[in-house]
Amino acid sequence: MTPPPARQLPEGTVALVTGASRGIGRAVACALAGAGAHCILVARTVGGLERTDDLIAARCGGAGATLLPMDLADGAALDMLGPSVMARFGRLDILVHCAATLGVLTPVTHMDVGAWQDCLALNTTAAWRLIRTTAPLLEHAPHGRAVFLTDAHASAPAPFWGMVAASRAAQDALVRTWACEIPATSGLRVNLFDPGIVATRMRRQAMPGGDPAPLPRPEQVARQIVPLCLPGEMRQGQRIVAMPVVQQG
Repeated sequence: MTPPPARQLPEGTVALVTGASRGIGRAVACALAGAGAHCILVARTVGGLERTDDLIAARCGGAGATLLPMDLADGAALDMLGPSVMARFGRLDILVHCAATLGVLTPVTHMDVGAWQDCLALNTTAAWRLIRTTAPLLEHAPHGRAVFLTDAHASAPAPFWGMVAASRAAQDALVRTWACEIPATSGLRVNLFDPGIVATRMRRQAMPGGDPAPLPRPEQVARQIVPLCLPGEMRQGQRIVAMPVVQQG
């Protein structure tokens, strides 16, 4: 059995990670577990969550995670997330929202209504519901931390990326507004994180012919997200861009 890595987070820390079945979400969950958090893993696919749980157990000396299969587009289920966490753990210290959808890359004038609504449901409305359901817990944590992943297109639109640009821009406005509303005396810190272009399934969907070899891996990006979840992080309402990662040849 692999011995657990050195703890960076306080004893008893509970972290909720969405999109934890693959990609950056999985990597963040593993990294936070390695830093000492008990992770609640949220995603739609049970198999993906179980794989993440196996990785966490292998890294943390057998200590697993709590798996919560959920479609974040299900508003009623998402609204019960905060109360469910409270009933099970009595606290929530960290939220990292990684779940997102690419939508459809198409001209604005060609957007399908159903695809548009699905994209907004996951990229925007789910973020708002997450804020609403977890804020009471995070506000009462000694050092509550919330990190929402974003995308460069939210502030720099490009042709055909309208769905992602609009849905992410709306999410970012909600997150930064929430940060502005948090009293200065609160210990809660809320920030956005732009991972840049990463070798993920979403990137393969967007650019199926692209070479992923030069791109940063999710694990490399996750190592930059963990510090934003530590008690020493003092930034508030900021959009933080990942530092470049040099791939070894």
